[in-house]
Amino acid sequence: MDGSLRKRLKIDTAALEEVNRFLLDPDNQVINAVLGVVAKYGTPEEINAKAQEARSLSTLLERLRQLGSPYLRDLEWLTAERDRPSFISVSDFRRKVLAEKTETMKFKEKLAVTLEISAFQYFHWLILEAKHAIENQEVMPARYIRVRKMKEQEADQGDILAVAAAMQIIGATYVETLDTKGTDGSNVHLGGPETITGYFGGIGQPNEYALKWIDEFLYYYTEYGIRQVLNINPGTVLLGYVLHKLGIDMEFKISVFMGNDNPYAVFWTLMAGRLFSREDGTTPLVGFNLSNSVNAETLKLSGKIRRALHLDDQVRIEHHVTETWKSIVRQPYNRRDDLLDVASSVRNVSAKHEGGEPEVESTREHPSDVLDYFRDKKQILSSGDMPDLELNYLDKHAAVNRTAEALTKKGLAFVAAWNLHGRD
Repeated sequence: MDGSLRKRLKIDTAALEEVNRFLLDPDNQVINAVLGVVAKYGTPEEINAKAQEARSLSTLLERLRQLGSPYLRDLEWLTAERDRPSFISVSDFRRKVLAEKTETMKFKEKLAVTLEISAFQYFHWLILEAKHAIENQEVMPARYIRVRKMKEQEADQGDILAVAAAMQIIGATYVETLDTKGTDGSNVHLGGPETITGYFGGIGQPNEYALKWIDEFLYYYTEYGIRQVLNINPGTVLLGYVLHKLGIDMEFKISVFMGNDNPYAVFWTLMAGRLFSREDGTTPLVGFNLSNSVNAETLKLSGKIRRALHLDDQVRIEHHVTETWKSIVRQPYNRRDDLLDVASSVRNVSAKHEGGEPEVESTREHPSDVLDYFRDKKQILSSGDMPDLELNYLDKHAAVNRTAEALTKKGLAFVAAWNLHGRD
C-alpha cells in the first residue's frame, strides 16, 4: 500500500490552531451563548458541588421523606433485601447455568459485558423486577435507560428522586432523556406518519434548542444530581464535550436514534471526543449506542478505533440485543449471536435489551411498543394498559437473563447490579 498517499491524511497543525483561535475568540457568539447559560448556574466548581450534594443518598432519602413519598418504603425494602442478601450471587448464577462445569470454566472477566435494560419508565417497575429476580434467582441489570418525560417524573411523588436513590442502592448506572428535543414541536418537519420524511434528519434540537438542552441538563444536574443523559444530535454531542472541557462533570450516552452506522461515523464522533478531552484524557461520552443496522464486523472495527484513541476504559459500546416488537425495527430482531461474537474480543461492551425475546413478544396481547414511551402515565393508567407495560418490562428482564446465561455458557463474564450480585 502506498505510504506516500496515506501521509496526505495528516492534519495540519495550522488547522488545529485555527480551531483553537475560533474557540478562544472573545467575540465568538456560539461559544459566548454557551458560557452565558453556564453562568446562570455558577462556576463549574459551584455547579459540581451542587450536583454532588443533590445526588447524595442521604439528601435524596430526606427529600422523599419530606414529600411523604410512598417510594421511600420501597427503597427501605430494597436496601434490606440487598443487605440480607436475597439476590443471587454471580457465582451461584453460574452454578445454576453450568452445574458442575462451573469449577473448570475460566471466565474472561476483563471482557465482562454490562447488562442493560430500556426503557425503565417508572420507579415501581424496579421493585417488581427486584421481587421477580429474588423469587426466580435471576440477575438485575447494571445499566438502566429512561425515556420518561422529565417534568412528569419530577411531579410523580418523587419518582425522579427514588430512581436516583435506587441506582445507588443496587449499584447501577442510569441515563435520563431530557425533554428538550424536536418532538416537542420545535422541529417543524415532525408530526405523524404523514411527515415521516422529517425524521430522516433525526429528531434533532433545532436552532436555539441546543442551548435549551444544556440549560435543562444543568437544571437537573444541580437539582437532582443527574449526571448521565441521552444525546441524539451532533450539536448537543459537541456541547456535551464543551461542558465537560469547561470543568462540569457531565456524562452522556449517544442514542441509537443518532444513526452512527459505520466505522467512519464512529471515528468522527470519537475523534471529537478525544480532541475535547481534558488534560487527564477524560471525556463525557460514556455510552455509544450504534445503529441497529451495524454488524459484528463494524462493532469490532469500532473497538479498534476506540482503542487507538485511548478511550477503551471510558466509552462503552452499547448494542441492542433485542428491540421493542413494534414501531422501531423489522421483527424478529435478535442480535445475541453478534454480541457473543464481539464480546469474545472487544472489551467494555453492553448488551441492551429494549424488548423481550421475539418468540415471547409475538404471543403478547400487547407486545412492547416504542410509542408507549411517549404516553403520559395518566393516559396509561386510565386506559388500563399499565399491567401490559409491566409485563413488557419483565419480558425485557427475562431477555437480560437469557443473555447472561448465553455469556456464561461461552465462558464470558457479565456485569449485573454490583451491590446486589456479589462474587465469591
